[in-house]
Amino acid sequence: MRPLWKGAITFGLIFVPVKLFAATEKKDIKFNYLHEKCSTPVRYKRYCPYCETEVQMEDIVRGYEYEKGRYITMSDEELDMKTGDKNRNVEILDFVDLSQIDPVYYDRSYYFGPGEGGQKVYELLRRSMEQTKRAAIARITLRSRESMAVIRPAEKALIMETMFYADEVRPPTRIEGAGGATNLHDTEIEMAVNLINSLSMEFKPEKYTSGYREALHERIQAKIAGEAVVEKPVIQETGNVVDLMTALKASIDLAKEQRGQKRAGPKTAKSAKAKRERKVAK
Repeated sequence: MRPLWKGAITFGLIFVPVKLFAATEKKDIKFNYLHEKCSTPVRYKRYCPYCETEVQMEDIVRGYEYEKGRYITMSDEELDMKTGDKNRNVEILDFVDLSQIDPVYYDRSYYFGPGEGGQKVYELLRRSMEQTKRAAIARITLRSRESMAVIRPAEKALIMETMFYADEVRPPTRIEGAGGATNLHDTEIEMAVNLINSLSMEFKPEKYTSGYREALHERIQAKIAGEAVVEKPVIQETGNVVDLMTALKASIDLAKEQRGQKRAGPKTAKSAKAKRERKVAK
């Protein structure tokens, strides 16, 4: 991977040369807008309705709307408030317990790799954070924007997530109806806990895939090959839910049965499915 940025992590008098790499990439299938008549990609023009003319990029300035229809303009020089080497330094502010950070604060993920001559001090920082089970709250400037970030050890590397500031996170207390009074029975809670436990397993991210993206990709490939697209029928039979307790018990039984099928193997799973189908037929 090519680094996006080169700089250093600083804490105390320690200077850690690092390279920054993107940790994630979007796999969404992208489409262009075409003119239906001729299949030509549509162009978007920057147009001023007052002057009734197309505007070139060099004639555009940034404006802040402080009142409806009233703006002040800001030049690139006025927006660039970085000085010296600060835009190439990641300043660690505090070390905290990672479990105290709600994931809602995370924005984007990046990897730090050691910079030239910085392998030893990089490993010193990573290993000491790993042993103390601490993460670092830091300040970094990316793409002319200062951000708060959290740095943590991840296997043999350091990973950084840029973060939202506290005033950018909407509190859950603003969700209408959440946390209201309900008449839940202890038995219902116990059965729901049993259901969660029966569905719990070790997190394996490779297990989860985008069904929509895979189906869309197949449809695109079929169109490219000139084949007819056939929609696969989805058959799903569900019984009437009598009440919450019945639904919970049925869910627990189903979860246990599915776990048993996975352990039993394909043949046993097929026979279990056949038994269910015979029950439905009766």
